[in-house]
Amino acid sequence: MLDHIGLDVADIAASRAFYEKALAPLGYAVAHEIAEDGTTVVMFGVDGEIDFVIADKDRPGEANHIAFRAATRGQVDAFHAAALAAGGRDNGAPGVRPHYGATYYAAFVLDPDGFNVEAVCHAAE
Repeated sequence: MLDHIGLDVADIAASRAFYEKALAPLGYAVAHEIAEDGTTVVMFGVDGEIDFVIADKDRPGEANHIAFRAATRGQVDAFHAAALAAGGRDNGAPGVRPHYGATYYAAFVLDPDGFNVEAVCHAAE
């Protein structure tokens, strides 16, 4: 199951305004925003369930990513190991990412084309 999709954008303010208006009829709203170290991340969702993210960290297309939902932290660990064994490149070892949430446990790999692929478990340990 997909957890969320993230896109890097050239103009975070313009993209935020666009997506806020364009996705409103579908029930989407800004659920959370992080601004740190010169980067802004805007997270959208329906009823607070985040599944679409935009950011201005990288050039558009360079850091787009897809996140797959895992039921357990063990599945996140297994995904990371399997992806590396399949030729993926490490882009973030399994671990808690507290800036995304207290129980946000994820791992990241780059696929053969350089796309950031993530597995994430939201359950507490």
